[in-house]
Amino acid sequence: MTVLSYADSALSLLPPVVAILLAILTRKVLLSLGVGILIGTFLLNQWSIHDSALYLAEKVSGLFWSDGAINSWNLYILGFLLVLGMITALITVSGSARAFANWAKQHIRKRRDAKLLTMFLGCVVFIDDYFNSLVVGSICKPLTDRYYISRAKLAYLLDSTAAPVCVISPVSSWGAYIIALIGGILTTHGMASTGHLTAFVEMIPMNYYPLFALLLLLFVALFELDVGPMRRHELNARKGQLYDDSKGVPPGATAELAEADSGKVGGLFIPISVLVVATLYFMVSSGAAVLSSEGKTFSLIGAFEKTDVSASLFFGALLGLATTLLLAFRQKLPLRDIAVGLFVGAKSMLPAIYILMFAWTISGVIGQLETGKFMASLASGNIPFALLPAVLFVLAGLTAFSTGTSWGTFGIMLPIAADMAMGSHQSMMLPMMAAVLSGSVFGDHCSPISDTTILSSTGASCHHIDHVTTQLPYALLVAFISLGGYLVMGYTESVVLGLLCCLVLFVAGLFWFRKRADS
Repeated sequence: MTVLSYADSALSLLPPVVAILLAILTRKVLLSLGVGILIGTFLLNQWSIHDSALYLAEKVSGLFWSDGAINSWNLYILGFLLVLGMITALITVSGSARAFANWAKQHIRKRRDAKLLTMFLGCVVFIDDYFNSLVVGSICKPLTDRYYISRAKLAYLLDSTAAPVCVISPVSSWGAYIIALIGGILTTHGMASTGHLTAFVEMIPMNYYPLFALLLLLFVALFELDVGPMRRHELNARKGQLYDDSKGVPPGATAELAEADSGKVGGLFIPISVLVVATLYFMVSSGAAVLSSEGKTFSLIGAFEKTDVSASLFFGALLGLATTLLLAFRQKLPLRDIAVGLFVGAKSMLPAIYILMFAWTISGVIGQLETGKFMASLASGNIPFALLPAVLFVLAGLTAFSTGTSWGTFGIMLPIAADMAMGSHQSMMLPMMAAVLSGSVFGDHCSPISDTTILSSTGASCHHIDHVTTQLPYALLVAFISLGGYLVMGYTESVVLGLLCCLVLFVAGLFWFRKRADS
């Protein structure tokens, strides 16, 4: 079975473009992803039905069994989703979610404060984007529901704190991965003496999109800047319709469960706290074990670089589930209610799991089509150096949007950005790599096939395409602001002037959004 490469062909864009357009037009995510997968499979196998069937079977089985061994990453992530669904359902059954909502109503008296608390928790829980979206969503859903904040707004709050915070935090799975990539790039270009962590920290103020995405989120939470489809969702939520029920029950929802009257606030916070602490412990300990086996000295950044994120999430969730069960037994909940809660909780995550599996499959197909390499090749040629930071930002955004992975885009385009800088202005290496990081997060935010976007929808119990369409106007505004900053940075070679340009555009964007919201 011969598989073709399309690294030099625009045909490599066909599967993701078809999948994304279909998802937006039909709002049927699984159908859209399935069509994209089939088109990519046929392209790779020269339209041979037999070879395509064999290839697709290999891809699907590879989600669970790869290279002669269990695909532990995928299975642990799927297990984490199921266990988290069980925890959330048991917290609901115990009445703890209702107790927390009642407590919050006494202490948090405004919709604005509920949104600010959600944003604050999203910034505090920064160790991993999956973890951020799902755990913060579980905590804040009862609170935002109490104040009639739409699930689409909650998904936006989760998604716009998850990746933006992780990409500028060195002590996170994202930060460790980026630092490792930067270290290899600097060593390759004879700059091994430059501190890898120092380089990462220096890039933070150059990372315009994450910084201004967080700043815009703050103003949206403070001043009700609801525009586009978000405005409709928020108006419906004020009438009691938190999500579009004409599309069915969204992933992660457990509305069919009965709630006990004896719930306590601790029934929500204790299991989630155990989950957070246990996950953090497993992340550090698994990374430390790898460092020890390689004969390296322990460091927190090094541990996060080597950590097994998926296993840590799963085992942390198991401890969280055990704690939730102990509290349920202590509360003397009927065994039948506990069993129903476990079943309904796991079942509620199945739609998200199906979407995630389809997204992983199309990402594998797109990876073999080498769509990312084709997108990266567009940056080569006779482009004026002053335009390169802006061009890299746009291309990284398009690549992440098309492939659904910011991490894959980092791996492809960071070395290209460094090579371009070394060929002309070495001093612009870090700003150009920061432009790639920014663009990757932007593309990931907008992509319906991004796993982070999918899990933000799941954490908020929001229909996936509703989250994508409501977040899009905010992401595009920040992208426009960032693009202006990178243009100024390219022409002036000044990070500060680029930031000032972003601030001016940000203020103008706020006035425009305010006018749209008022109208």
